Amino acid sequence: MARSKTYIATPPGATIKEQLEYRGMSQREFARRMDYSEKFISQLINGQVELTPNTAHRLEMVLGVPSVFWMNLEARYREKLLQVEDENSIEEDKQIARKFPYAQMAKLGWVEPTRSVAVKVVELRKFFEVVRLTLLNEDRLAPGIAYRRQKETSESEYALLAWAQKAKIDARGITTGKINVGKLEECIPKLRKLTSMDPADFQPLLVSMLAECGVATVFLPHLEHTFLNGATFYDGSKIVLALTLRGADADKFWFSLFHELAHVIKGHIGRTAGTTEEEERTADAFARDTLIPPEVYVQLVAGSKTCSSVASFADEIGIAPGIVVGRLQKDGYLPYSQLNSLKVRYQFAE
Repeated sequence: MARSKTYIATPPGATIKEQLEYRGMSQREFARRMDYSEKFISQLINGQVELTPNTAHRLEMVLGVPSVFWMNLEARYREKLLQVEDENSIEEDKQIARKFPYAQMAKLGWVEPTRSVAVKVVELRKFFEVVRLTLLNEDRLAPGIAYRRQKETSESEYALLAWAQKAKIDARGITTGKINVGKLEECIPKLRKLTSMDPADFQPLLVSMLAECGVATVFLPHLEHTFLNGATFYDGSKIVLALTLRGADADKFWFSLFHELAHVIKGHIGRTAGTTEEEERTADAFARDTLIPPEVYVQLVAGSKTCSSVASFADEIGIAPGIVVGRLQKDGYLPYSQLNSLKVRYQFAE
């Protein structure tokens, strides 16, 4: 017998037991008459094995009760058992559902808006494509995400799971070639040249170039508590590279892109434990040096930092001037209040 707050599932075995008691028949004798083992009869009475048509027929012969009666009992038991299991599991899932930024997910159209926690559970199960939210805690369902994030909180892991799932869903609409890391490395200089273009022009080129290397690139709105700039992970035969629209200044966008590509090239993705601090530093260095090579950056730092000199420097090395300004500001060579006229804030098509 199985119970939940609302339902009780009683196996047909309870009725079989009543019949045996009425007849004064032991389970051992009953097993011999049914031509089953005592172990099987014990499991049948306790609802641990399914009552099949063959068993129902034998019950009709031995107990004189029509087989259809036993099959109906079994069907009702299985139905109630599902209701019991679902109600019990939904109580666990309610605790997990409360940890997701559901209101914002609904506002973004990822799930249906509702105030009912039970409905939220159902919506989140559909969104994550699982029968129970508790399965999300299992390593075998974790995508092994490599990501660039500003900070972490107790709520951030669940927000990250939701953000990554949306990236996975959106990436299904992108056809990619086979994963080819060598080809991706060869594309880095071409991708760098896109930094001087407008988003409307470079976005389709960026998506196309990376798709040829087996990387599906998606652009997502910021989800509260994620503090994400970008993330990469395997999904079947492709790599998903997701970039957030959070703080989409040109310098932050391109740094995040090359940071995530570094994780792919360096083989940092695919582990359920995520990336290490050392791998994050390696990815940072790759992005930093790809955008502005160290040997020319030394010259920049040593020279004047006027609007015209920075713009000229950016033109010489073939990147957007806002990227240079962002680097100088981050490294402390330029106050955050200066040369912001050279910085550009992107608007992307989602």
